[in-house]
Amino acid sequence: MRLHWVFFLGILLSCNPIFAQAPRKNTSSDIYHDIQKLNFLGTALYIAAHPDDENTRLISYLSNEVKAKTAYLSLTRGDGGQNLIGSELRELLGVLRTQELLAARRIDGGEQFFSRANDFGYSKHPKETLKIWNKEAVLSDVIWIIRNYKPDVIINRFDHRSPGSTHGHHTSSAMLSYEAFDLANNPNIFPEQLTTTDVWQPKRLFFNTSWWFYGSEDKFQKADKSKMIGLDVGVYYPLRGVSNNEIASLASSQHLCQGFGRLTTRGSENEYIELLKGDLPKDKSNIFDGINTTWSRVEGGEAVGKILLEIEQNFDFTQPSKHLSKLIEAYKALLKINDEHWKTIKKKELEDIIQSVCGLYLEATTTESHTYPGSHISVNIEALNRSSANINLKTVSLTNDNQLVKNIILKENKKELIKIDLEVPANTSYTSPYWLNNKGTMGMYKVTDQNLIGKPETPNAFEVTIEIEFNGFPIKIKKSVVYKYSKPEKGEIYQPFEILPEATANFKDKVVIFATSEPKEIPVTIKALKDNVKGELQLCFGKGWKVDQEIKSFEIEKNGDQQTLHFLVTPPSYEDENFISPIIKINGKEISKELIEISYDHIPKQSVLLPSETKVVRLNINKTGENIGYIVGAGDEIPESLEQIGYKVVKIDPISIQAGSLNKFDAIVVGIRAYNVVEELKFKQRYLLDYVKEGGNLIIQYNTAGRNGLDMDNLAPYPISLSRDRVTDETSNVKILANSHAVVNYPNKITQNDFNGWVQERGLYFPDQWSKEFTPILSMSDEGESALNGSLLVAPYGKGNYIYTGLSFFRELPAGVTGAYRLFANLLSLKQESQK
Repeated sequence: MRLHWVFFLGILLSCNPIFAQAPRKNTSSDIYHDIQKLNFLGTALYIAAHPDDENTRLISYLSNEVKAKTAYLSLTRGDGGQNLIGSELRELLGVLRTQELLAARRIDGGEQFFSRANDFGYSKHPKETLKIWNKEAVLSDVIWIIRNYKPDVIINRFDHRSPGSTHGHHTSSAMLSYEAFDLANNPNIFPEQLTTTDVWQPKRLFFNTSWWFYGSEDKFQKADKSKMIGLDVGVYYPLRGVSNNEIASLASSQHLCQGFGRLTTRGSENEYIELLKGDLPKDKSNIFDGINTTWSRVEGGEAVGKILLEIEQNFDFTQPSKHLSKLIEAYKALLKINDEHWKTIKKKELEDIIQSVCGLYLEATTTESHTYPGSHISVNIEALNRSSANINLKTVSLTNDNQLVKNIILKENKKELIKIDLEVPANTSYTSPYWLNNKGTMGMYKVTDQNLIGKPETPNAFEVTIEIEFNGFPIKIKKSVVYKYSKPEKGEIYQPFEILPEATANFKDKVVIFATSEPKEIPVTIKALKDNVKGELQLCFGKGWKVDQEIKSFEIEKNGDQQTLHFLVTPPSYEDENFISPIIKINGKEISKELIEISYDHIPKQSVLLPSETKVVRLNINKTGENIGYIVGAGDEIPESLEQIGYKVVKIDPISIQAGSLNKFDAIVVGIRAYNVVEELKFKQRYLLDYVKEGGNLIIQYNTAGRNGLDMDNLAPYPISLSRDRVTDETSNVKILANSHAVVNYPNKITQNDFNGWVQERGLYFPDQWSKEFTPILSMSDEGESALNGSLLVAPYGKGNYIYTGLSFFRELPAGVTGAYRLFANLLSLKQESQK
């Protein structure tokens, strides 16, 4: 029981962001596990399309049971999905989901890779996906990662043979993997990569199949399994105190923004993989059967393996430091082998084990979370030898220019503290997700540094190199510089140490709507990221727009403080869409970035620097009514968008809803996926329908329809059935079916032009069946598909109107799409029109 608790606590600590940046603290069981992995020279790569697509059971099994070096390649960062825990969407959601994947890998033992593909939203066919992604570019990324990671075995999550049957991204990931399997070994394919890597031929390619792909368990039982391997991934690890499924459950539960938190599971569970390329293993319980995974696979490796095997077979759990001499002997032998790939991998693994057996604690921290290029900051080194081993700290260096020679004997359990000055070069790059540094396309992020492609995140800004002598033998150990602090309610916390600008500027609203030609005061907030910041802020704007004063001065005394400058902006008399952006000028430097911080308890805090700008829209729009009640669902910015055009929006807590409490509102809007994520709302639905019956106007936005539909029978006053129907092409033709209906005539006349400029998609999860009381307003379709009429349905009920819409207003309004604003204003005004 104690082992179970100790290891499970270790898993929890390893995935907790408070500890994610901290030095790893290994138990004897952890060290033994690492030695077993050190003695296995086999690699597996799992490939799919999105965060949450990965099979954590199989990744954990390969890493922890098989002991293989295992990674997950997610072609995208999940930028196109929704967010159940916050307001981050698009590129910010991609940053959040990236960190959730890294948290999952810290638990299941895998590594993480990405391509440059941008998750542009749901795609119905790989033909569309690969066109938007730029197939050649993503294929080159997959081949680049294969050539560098050199997997013996590749496992696809999806079936390359079933285009059109599932998400186009899913099938595309399998198709690209299938193609890359052979091309990675062809020197004529992307030859420019071969200046820094080599060709590689994996041995086997599998498809991670299951009954789901066959339609039912019965069909799967009858399927030909001659090319399949079944693996029981429910194995229990006695030394670690948990089963593989428990680890996998905890790993997948890190995908919180997608609602993947779940109970842990235990017991036997089979996973099936179908051979697609290569030879079928004779031993069907071992996907590496016939592949040399011992140290003899590399020339000169047998000498290393012999020493390490002896350590594994005679490992002393109570006194692991007794193995230090043999580990050093193995390290010396490892340095003699010529295979640079395996030497690099195993050298790092062996260095970590050598530190662990001695209980050697090394960390490099600052007391500041960030600094700026050209600054100075102190880095604190803590070194502690918690064994009787002969260990000497020779040197500490941040760069070649500031090496400190120390020659400190690290006595048992006696802590040594060293301070070193970090001079940050003036040309140091800012800390921000590298794939957001340059403007990409709808389907691809732009990354100019080939060596960054595939990496999950931007490398840490600075590392400390500490030269340690173990029994007289020197090893240089690198430690990233991190920020460490404490909070009374959380204790010790580690965060990334970041390089940021001296100041950043941001707008309160990302879109400002001018419904008239009257000027608006637009605030720009400057945040100081150092003490005593002063300079000027210049506002840049487009033709036809006017600003009362283009340049204003500012002065901020303390790091972290803010100052808001107000600019009076006058729009043109005609409809127009444009952008305004600030430039901060400090001592000859120009800064045009805004700082966005993503902070949740389950991931390390992320700082994202993006171009600071806001979209300004001169919009001719009419509206009626004033007071809008909004019930928040899975997170969107529609309330703020409605306030932009003059509505007073009150967010309603469903718990507070009771008979008559909603009558004061001119309209009630229910946020996206509200019925999926707000359990209380289902019990208050009768009050919403009563509100409509008494003359109210209720607008319900899309909800996710599972295989069995939404679990409530009173979503609408009349029968309606939700589906998974959607129109993904945001440029698809829209036909107005009900030309005389008030919703397309009052107070704004809606035309085809109002559907220009939409972003990402038309809509999703449309109803596919409804009773005769509903009037379908619009018809739309993707290319080559039948028209869908369920995107906007209106039904009178009592004295009021019930509206259900799957149109993606949650994307269009924050993006400043003028036609979407006009149409939504009509939805909100329908009550007034019906009572005229």
